[in-house]
Amino acid sequence: MAKQVLLVDDSEFMRNLLREILEEEFEIADEAENGVEAVEMYKEYDPDLVMMDIVMPIRDGIEATSEIKDHDPSAHIIMCTSIGQEEKMKKAVKAGADGYITKPFQKPSVMDAISDVLAA
Repeated sequence: MAKQVLLVDDSEFMRNLLREILEEEFEIADEAENGVEAVEMYKEYDPDLVMMDIVMPIRDGIEATSEIKDHDPSAHIIMCTSIGQEEKMKKAVKAGADGYITKPFQKPSVMDAISDVLAA
């Protein structure tokens, strides 16, 4: 059975880009536009992996990661960051992020990050 992935980004373009990269090997559980939706959808779908943007409206990826990890400490979450967000990335790791990828996404780096996180 294909592993389920929840895509979380306030940019529809970025969600579509990730979907195109992942849909050959993974089932896309759903897509969230903010951290509030991400937490709700995580609880609904219990996906194998979450691809989480850091900067989003309503609730950012760091807060959502912390909430998801409080709900399920075994959750696998990869943060999606822009170059120059090192401080936010440190906070995300502290909140429980398992890995990260940098925008703009390239399929090999995305797949490597996923392999590393799911193998751990």
